[in-house]
Amino acid sequence: MYAKKDRKKARLKVRRRIRSRVSGQPDRPRLAVYRSLKHIYVQAIDDLNGVTLAAASTLDPEVRGEIGHGGNVAAAKVVGTRIAERLKEKGIDTVVFDRGGYLYHGRVKALAEAAREGGLRF
Repeated sequence: MYAKKDRKKARLKVRRRIRSRVSGQPDRPRLAVYRSLKHIYVQAIDDLNGVTLAAASTLDPEVRGEIGHGGNVAAAKVVGTRIAERLKEKGIDTVVFDRGGYLYHGRVKALAEAAREGGLRF
């Protein structure tokens, strides 16, 4: 018999590999994505000082009014535009994208493209 592959452990292994190469600075923070079945979360992190500069998720009250269910592509687009707005207010326009070990498609891709349309460069 073959052992069942642990998907969570495999994603965390990829995530560690990505994090060894990607780091956020105060002028160019790391845009970290976490995706669950019901929600999607993103935060801009300054790794040198260990500070979260801005965050957005489908749990935010203003985002919840725009979306129905938080675990779909439409919700990811709203969260992407929201994080772009919040970073623009702080004067940040370039980021490093950290997909968190998830494949770059679906919700993760929609969030990234919406953030680019909102004015972020990465």
